[in-house]
Amino acid sequence: MRDNIRIVLVQAVVPEVTIPPEVTPEKVTTHIIDTSSKSEDQDMLERELRKANVVCIVYAVDERSSFTQVHEYWLPLLRRQGVNLPVILVGNKVDMRDEDIGRATVLEDEVVPIMNEYREIEICVECSAKALLNVSELFYFAQKAVLHPTRPLYDARDHAMKPRCTEALVRIFRLCDMDGDSVLNDAELNEFQRKCFNTPLQQRELEGVKDIITASRPDGITSGGLNIEGFLYLHLLFIQRGRVETTWMVLRRFGYGDDLSLREDFLYPECDVPPDCCVELSPSGYAFLAEIFKRYDADGDSAFCATELDNIFSLSPGIPWKHSKFPESTVTNAAGNVTLEGWLAQWSMSTLLDHRTTLAYLAYFGFPGDVRDGINIIARHSSTSSLRRRKRGKQQRSVFLCYVVGASGVGKSSLIRSFSKKPFRSDYTPTARTTTTVNAVDVKGAEKYLVMQEFGPYDTSVLQSRRQLESCDLLVMVYDSSDPASFAYLTDLRRNYSLDSLPTMFVATKSDLDYVEQRCDVPPDIYCRELMLNAPVHVSAKDMQLANVFQRMGTITRNPQSATPALLLARPNRWSAARILGISALVGVTAVSTFAAYHAFRYWWSHIFNSNPSSYTPKRSEL
Repeated sequence: MRDNIRIVLVQAVVPEVTIPPEVTPEKVTTHIIDTSSKSEDQDMLERELRKANVVCIVYAVDERSSFTQVHEYWLPLLRRQGVNLPVILVGNKVDMRDEDIGRATVLEDEVVPIMNEYREIEICVECSAKALLNVSELFYFAQKAVLHPTRPLYDARDHAMKPRCTEALVRIFRLCDMDGDSVLNDAELNEFQRKCFNTPLQQRELEGVKDIITASRPDGITSGGLNIEGFLYLHLLFIQRGRVETTWMVLRRFGYGDDLSLREDFLYPECDVPPDCCVELSPSGYAFLAEIFKRYDADGDSAFCATELDNIFSLSPGIPWKHSKFPESTVTNAAGNVTLEGWLAQWSMSTLLDHRTTLAYLAYFGFPGDVRDGINIIARHSSTSSLRRRKRGKQQRSVFLCYVVGASGVGKSSLIRSFSKKPFRSDYTPTARTTTTVNAVDVKGAEKYLVMQEFGPYDTSVLQSRRQLESCDLLVMVYDSSDPASFAYLTDLRRNYSLDSLPTMFVATKSDLDYVEQRCDVPPDIYCRELMLNAPVHVSAKDMQLANVFQRMGTITRNPQSATPALLLARPNRWSAARILGISALVGVTAVSTFAAYHAFRYWWSHIFNSNPSSYTPKRSEL
């Protein structure tokens, strides 16, 4: 809202007057700039007009020539200067008007056509500076023309609300209709009143509003509540009775600006995400999205059909994922309709990849309070080093980004389709652009979302970008176990790009076909063993033999150091060390045992067989 308004008075020159905010209803400072109609002062007039917020054109009601100048000179001048400001027509010297009623009627009849021709005119006020009649009202209307303009809302010629105003109020009505029955009941009206004006309505006041609508618009009340026709008629009455500020309070409370579009700061509030952090939905964000899913699931089948999707996204500019093959990108039922599981998964993916879109759509859907409460900013890892930060153990995040790479035709798309529970397709379509799919997996009783991004064989730019590699939680390298050349593509990628710092998993597809030896220097199993990784997981998307591959992916994202080659290769070879220690211990024990046995034997020999010979005399029979 503006807190500093400049008003230009055309004709007669007095020094600038400043009205302090504490003496005005709107609590804003108002500067009144008087101007001259002399040709030599034209430059100054143009400068002041460029700084003004509202223009008051004054004529004398007892001097017809000054009134003629309004539409013959001043209003065309404003248009020639490109001044698009609200205009207040001021009929001064009303105390000098002739008592002839007919003459007054003529003047009034002449004002109406001018107001119809020049839509920038907000209102015509008659006053008397001498008698101080309507002077304060004049400046009140001037302030109101800036803060609560009528022109964007109401067409004075047709006596109807303008289409953009109607469109905004219809959207507000739908957001307040919590049960989706197209009627605002007493509880919903009270919640609307509390949200906009911070005070509830008494039952007597509610009934009074309904009585006013019933008297002039009986079709505006349905089942004791306010329908959309009644809601629009109520605001039409506000505008026509000079209470346009009431409608503006409602519009601004729901995020609308002076041009009747949702404000940038409302859709995209300031939200700084550090480079080493990512964004996920908060529990309140998930709860809100689940609640509106149930509200707009008209047939109650726990899935959004195309009509229901159109209905919910009519609150916004449209579906934000039109270019990402939605709803193919998430979980759907057999009819291809988005389930609640798929709805939440899609928003989880959207928040991870582009949190600003999620913030905007939370605002479009009517998230209660600050939309930033619908997300959480979470440390991606624990430290700043791209390698060291994977050493801190298990991750507490819920949404992880997986890059899927491989040669053409290895079955990347089929693997990802099986992840989103889509049926297998036998026809082959090369991946021309990056595609993204999301679903949830269970990892030791906890639900984790995996966002799978598939890249075409010639789209290796992601592997050259440090920023994009920093965002990757798992690199899934896919080859065709029936194609002898497909694994070499992966080894070439690893040779050409620095990928050892990424948690990595190898997947061999098409296990339903005959296995062939890969034409590469090192077989896949041995290659993985040299990287200290698990052997490739063999799967068949066609036969749905998936060997829990996605659960294995989820386990790795939870404990990334278990599959990061750079970390694994940096560890001491504990198996070899244990073996060396065991052998050393065995040799030591053997040596000690041999040494002890030798000395025992010598002791036994010297004390038993080699006793003093003089003490022993053999018998004759022994000779």
